[in-house]
Amino acid sequence: MVERTAQPAGLGRGFWAYTAILTLVAIVSIVFWYVFPLERYLPAAIVTARQVDTLFRFMAATGSALYVFIVGYLVYFAIVFRAKASDAPDAIGIQIHDNRKLEFWWTVIPVLFVVLLSVVSVRIWYEIELEPANGLVVEAIGHQFYFSFRYPQINGEVTDEMHLPLNVPVTLNLTSADVIHGFWVPAMRLKNDTVPGLVTSIRFTPRLAGRYPIICTQFCGVEHSEMDKQILVIEDKDSFDRWYKGWQQKNANASNALPGAGGAAISLQGGDAAAGKLLFSQKCTACHKLAPFNQTLVGPGLEGVLHDSNHPNLVNGQAANPADVASILENGYTGSMGAMPSASSNGLSPQDIANLVAFLNTLK
Repeated sequence: MVERTAQPAGLGRGFWAYTAILTLVAIVSIVFWYVFPLERYLPAAIVTARQVDTLFRFMAATGSALYVFIVGYLVYFAIVFRAKASDAPDAIGIQIHDNRKLEFWWTVIPVLFVVLLSVVSVRIWYEIELEPANGLVVEAIGHQFYFSFRYPQINGEVTDEMHLPLNVPVTLNLTSADVIHGFWVPAMRLKNDTVPGLVTSIRFTPRLAGRYPIICTQFCGVEHSEMDKQILVIEDKDSFDRWYKGWQQKNANASNALPGAGGAAISLQGGDAAAGKLLFSQKCTACHKLAPFNQTLVGPGLEGVLHDSNHPNLVNGQAANPADVASILENGYTGSMGAMPSASSNGLSPQDIANLVAFLNTLK
């Protein structure tokens, strides 16, 4: 049996002229990304934002050039070597198996590109990590559905805008009071998640005065889309000092203490189970399933929590009865079973707590 093989063929008439055109288009795309006035449309609010922009321009330029050649050659070869009406029914296309030169180059070029990208990325990451740790320390706390901020020598929390002074190094500590949120300011080019029970830090130096939106990038509940209304304000030192003094006076009598157990008992009269069911879907399903105790999400399943004699005690060791559940919902608790956020962290009113307990009492 004689194996049929395709005869060697050239690259097609006009290949090199077409390659020259692709090269010109690729060069234009590279130049475009390096001269495009990115900061006109997305200001670089901190010092290291420009380093991130450098990485973006490099990836966009090289990616565009690769796209031009890959798609360009796909179109060219699809046209030049398309099947013709005059071809035999059993004709086969051009074979490139065991073409060592081709295989060498399509291996070496991507490897060199990845190595170069790694070098550029690590250098920029290294510069970001070398940001000074001294200066102003601020804490951002994610809530459903807003961020609050803590500053040294300001009692309590700042709940509207986040203010920072120009040219002063900042250490921003991030955490969450309820579920995972994502803290992102596009003008900073830096993003980090806020995770309950975990503190992560990013360091930067503000360089450009302005007002920049703060956006939550993790789906954190039914009102997640509302978490783009708060603003980062970068301002000169005098303006920042006036704002800072104003909040010191405003919060002069605020407490820095976290909610604790032992508050007045909440009345459970008038609890609405239907309203509690809706509230449970909004506030509780990120951590709890309506399932048996051992079906853990973040916390245990709550099916029959007030009626199942085999259900273990609550996180504070108390029995699972309506009054103790209400106390946990009001005051929060951290223990061996984990952490339960307080009513202030979850944005729960006394009526909300009564409604939730009424709903949990229906789960039998």
